[in-house]
Amino acid sequence: MRAAGCVFAEDEADLLVSAARTPEELTLMVERRACGLPLEHVLGWAEFCGLRIDVDPGVFVPRRRTEFLVGQAVALARRDAPDGPVVVVDLCCGSGAMGAALAAALPPGLVEVHAVDIDPAAVRCARRNLSAVPGHVHEGDLYDPLPAVLRGRVGLLVASPPYVPTEAIRLLPAEARVHEPMVALDGGADGLDVVRRVARAAPLWLAPGGHLLVETSGRQAPGTVEAVARAGLRARTADCEELGASVVIGTMPATPVVTGPRV
Repeated sequence: MRAAGCVFAEDEADLLVSAARTPEELTLMVERRACGLPLEHVLGWAEFCGLRIDVDPGVFVPRRRTEFLVGQAVALARRDAPDGPVVVVDLCCGSGAMGAALAAALPPGLVEVHAVDIDPAAVRCARRNLSAVPGHVHEGDLYDPLPAVLRGRVGLLVASPPYVPTEAIRLLPAEARVHEPMVALDGGADGLDVVRRVARAAPLWLAPGGHLLVETSGRQAPGTVEAVARAGLRARTADCEELGASVVIGTMPATPVVTGPRV
């Protein structure tokens, strides 16, 4: 495996040995990994926020840097201490890792999770990962499949949308470029096409004082802040140097902001 380019070959080998049920299965798993398949797809799971998240072949693998977004969301939920359940919406949910992690971190019975993805394979995977929450997983484009009853009720709206500029896709590691869905990676010419759509419609769904948290890159954080602020939310950036993570947080005003005369 080291000869095949696996940087952490020994650690990965230990995981494969513990996961394989037979020597033949171990051989097959090693061959698949050596051919470039992501370790998480070989194992069938990824560790995320202390949870074991199912990850099927072809489904976006949750990144460690995204744990920073989850931590920021949990801190906001605990600070706000709402009286009733917190409605959590996980857009571009992939495997449903963020929704599952938020449900695990917040008090039982006080979280209502809705997750959305446009990729049917991701939706199937997310339904398994959120089956114990319980969570509701919807297939469709961003907000389109969400129940209308959620409008104005969402306390935490989290998103790890595709934010890689189209021209930069070719620079990604082969594990991502070849084995993960392009819809989870390609963010358009400047990487912010989906981010802008997420931000633009967020005020329709957020409760007063609710929060939008969007994962982005340090380079694209200013553009993401601009998109979130333009939507009418109070925007700021949080960074974690250790994980190389950047999150833009937009907060819905507690009272409506009048932007012009009523007609």
